[in-house]
Amino acid sequence: MVQSRFRTFLSTAPFVAALMVSFACTAHAQNPAGSLGIGGQLGEPSGLTVKLYQESGLAYEILAAWDLDDFFFMNGHALYERPLADTPLRYYLGPGVLLGIRERDDEESDFVIGISGEFGLNFFVERYEVFLHLTPRLGIIPDTDGDVGGGIGLRYYF
Repeated sequence: MVQSRFRTFLSTAPFVAALMVSFACTAHAQNPAGSLGIGGQLGEPSGLTVKLYQESGLAYEILAAWDLDDFFFMNGHALYERPLADTPLRYYLGPGVLLGIRERDDEESDFVIGISGEFGLNFFVERYEVFLHLTPRLGIIPDTDGDVGGGIGLRYYF
């Protein structure tokens, strides 16, 4: 089921990327240092996201995601973000951790701990950030299990 959702996400990613570039033509290349953004992400997984920019060019992002039948988890990343030359687009990447609860087939639950990374593109229009990213994850506890997620989202900055 996860693989089919990820394949669906990958099949729509080129369209979404082209849409991002077309919207980015009217975007403002800004770095809202000290700004707090709150929004949502659709994809694998879907959830609520918060991002805080620092003066150093780093940003901290937290995603609270869920699948009401199978899991709830939080993903946190420290992101290095820089502009792409001659475009309003920015790229970002960075390491992270994940903590969650996953329901097993026998209706018991496991506490999950792992590491992750995030790679993506974004742009800003006024106080809004539009983003598209991939998130490879490696669960370490209770067992070693790899997964790749990603999504498209929107955040509003205060």
